[in-house]
Amino acid sequence: MLERIQTVLGFDYGLKRIGVATGQRITATAAPLHALAARDGIPDWGRVEAVIKEWRPHALLVGLPLNMDDSESELSRLARKFARRLEGRFALPVFMVDERLTSRSARELLVDIGARRKGKLPSLDSTAAVLMVEGWLSEPSVAHKP
Repeated sequence: MLERIQTVLGFDYGLKRIGVATGQRITATAAPLHALAARDGIPDWGRVEAVIKEWRPHALLVGLPLNMDDSESELSRLARKFARRLEGRFALPVFMVDERLTSRSARELLVDIGARRKGKLPSLDSTAAVLMVEGWLSEPSVAHKP
């Protein structure tokens, strides 16, 4: 099944913002999209639907925020719930991807890019989603169902 997945949308779940990135297998790269606002972890489902309709992915990825000792937190539980709702609403395969350290790496990347150029940078949340998607594209077998 994984070999049939050519395009994905990745979501970096958060309580206030959900980072979004699109990725594709041909070049194994991802690009940031606009982050979605969330209220107490609940997104505007109409905006989520609009992004999915626009990009028409074969699968969806949701970052799983694990602790460094592999334990799960309350945010992990909420990310899994978000993933199950995506799967139920949009009838697409959804996979959870370990997103440890993506926010830290995204912050460092944005600082580096910002130092080299001026202009609008992607959000931290969507940059973290890019890193998560590219990690999955390089090793899709590490993902699991919500």
